[in-house]
Parts: sequence; C-alpha cells; structure tokens
Amino acid sequence: MDAATPPTAHASSQSKSQQAYHWIKNRIASQEFTPGYRLVLGSIAGELDMSVVPVREAIRQLEAEGLVMFERNVGARVSMVDDTAYRFSMQALSLLEGAATALSARALTTDDVRRARQVNELMVETLEHFDPRAFTALNQEFHAILFEKCANPRMLELVQAEWARLGHLRDSTFSFVPGRAAESVREHENILVLIENGAPLAEIEKVSRRHRSATLDAYMIHEHPDQVLGLPAF
Repeated sequence: MDAATPPTAHASSQSKSQQAYHWIKNRIASQEFTPGYRLVLGSIAGELDMSVVPVREAIRQLEAEGLVMFERNVGARVSMVDDTAYRFSMQALSLLEGAATALSARALTTDDVRRARQVNELMVETLEHFDPRAFTALNQEFHAILFEKCANPRMLELVQAEWARLGHLRDSTFSFVPGRAAESVREHENILVLIENGAPLAEIEKVSRRHRSATLDAYMIHEHPDQVLGLPAF
C-alpha cells in the first residue's frame, strides 16, 4: 500500500485503531518514520480518513510495544530502534574517532582548520531554527575534516563503518536531545583551538573522545535517567 493511500477493503475487517496501528508500524519498520520522528495525531488521522481517537489507541499500543514514546510538551515520537546497539556504536566511535582525529591533527593545514570552522559556524546558524537532520549532516562533515588525514587506513575504515551503523540506528541523536547541540558546537571550537596550538596528541584525543561521549551521556540521561551510563574515562 502506498504511503499516501488510506486503508482499503482489505483492511475493512479490522477496527480503525488496528488499521492505524499497522499503517504506522509499517512506516516505522521501513524507516519512513525514523527514530525521533514526531507522530502528529491529526495529520495521521487525516491521512487515514478517520478521527484521532483510533489513531491515539494505535499509538498507545505501539507505545506498549516500545516502538513509540511519549514526551511531555512534545507528544508521541518514534523510539530508538535499538538503544543497546546505539550505545555500543557511540562508545566505539568515541574511541575510534578520538584516535583518528589525533592521528590526523599534525597533517591538518590552516585551510583544513578554516574549513572545519566554517562548517561549525553553519551549525551555529542552524541553532536558531533547529533542524536535527541538517545539524547532524554538518556535524559529520565537521568531524570528517578533522580525521580525514589520518594515515592509518584501517582506522578510517572503522570510523566510517561506525558512522554508517549509527545512520541505520537513528536519524539524529539531536532529535532526542536538541539542547546538546549548542554545547557540541562550543566543544568543536575547543578541539580546533587545540589543533591550531599544536597541543599534545593525547590531549586532542582525550577531548575529542569526551566530546563524543558527552552526546551519548546526554541521550542516556534524557531517555534513561535511571541508568547513568558514561564512557570509560581512559
């Protein structure tokens, strides 16, 4: 069934809430509705040509299954696909990206640093009318500039593999913790200053690693306040 097509006679034997349930669930499974995606009851009801009551019932059922979560003053949104896999990838990326950034630091030119700073300035501009997807794309571009001159090709492959894995696990962490974005761009500038000043590589690696782990910590505190789980401080 096409995304724009409401339920047909095939679904007529189902209650309206079940029609809505399967319609929403299929779009979550296909990642048309990605993690963090807001489920607006009125819009879905209009799409399915029904009232919001069965849509609300469907979303409650999806919430019970863990596919949807409610947030005060925000409403319903698609849950993380797999919190555990996401956490493991973020932990791995923190270590790998920190090391790759340090190994790349001495090879970065003034133009490279200027280019990274320009990307970071674009990220600052997006904060006023925040778009998590656009911010995440710029964030990836910023970090790619900093680690792209790492002389260890295997390290680069591992970093890129974890970035790709994260893309399958969630659309944008910043959809969940938008307040983290402003902190992130400030930390970016700190990393750039360390690179410009020729700071010890161990310091660059540590600060880069902490930058990544801070995003994971912000997510965990927001989504699972009873599970304070940070990265190892080594």
